[in-house]
Amino acid sequence: MTEVGCWADELESVFARVAGRFARADLRWRMRDYVRGLLGQAARKNGWQLAEWAGHRTPDGLQRLMNSSVWDADALRDDVRAYVGESLGPGGVLIIDDTGFIKKGTTSAGVSRQYTGTSGKIDNCQIGVFAAYATRSDRALVDRELYLPKAWTSDRDRCRAAKIPDERGFATKGELARDIVCRCLATGLPATWVTADEAYGQDWHFRRLLEQLDIGYVVAVPKSQQIKSLAGIWRIDQLIEDAPADAWQRLSCG
Repeated sequence: MTEVGCWADELESVFARVAGRFARADLRWRMRDYVRGLLGQAARKNGWQLAEWAGHRTPDGLQRLMNSSVWDADALRDDVRAYVGESLGPGGVLIIDDTGFIKKGTTSAGVSRQYTGTSGKIDNCQIGVFAAYATRSDRALVDRELYLPKAWTSDRDRCRAAKIPDERGFATKGELARDIVCRCLATGLPATWVTADEAYGQDWHFRRLLEQLDIGYVVAVPKSQQIKSLAGIWRIDQLIEDAPADAWQRLSCG
């Protein structure tokens, strides 16, 4: 069997698991076509090109699927996470990170001028906090949360216009990350440790949560991070510089 054939069979197998999340057959077919387009070779992943890749005459059907059709995105996320855990197996690592999506307008949910590593500067963008699960065999995204700046959560009319639920209040990226970790572990994702960059590693609430959940973690912290004890307070780069040579053990990362 060709690689394309294997990929198509796997996609059909996954869709058999989630088909019940879509009440009507036309929604199921559109979602399948949408995912096939995202995984396909379309040069750009906009509505027109995804529709063309799927053989649709116009993008109207795919746009309705995303904008107005009724289906439970969180339930579908849970199905995907369960599938990833079963397929990639235990012993993996849960990776937490955020990324930005550059935008030109002002109406997309959460869009604002804010720093994003995508462009390396303050830009007009959306920010999402994501979780990926990785093992020796492969990796996949398993969860996500959209970051909403205070300029959004303090303007309920603007939120309603963007179809953001009234109960959604402001949460920092660190709080979103903690919610994601709790959700992933509570639903049985077989992760054995968690990793994140310094944006999350410097947050003691995040580290404390991982300790309370009794899961190992490796997180980056800035060199200015302070270490406190009864004997005093030190910057972490100072402690590293003052550590004796025998305090270190070299390990191969090969």
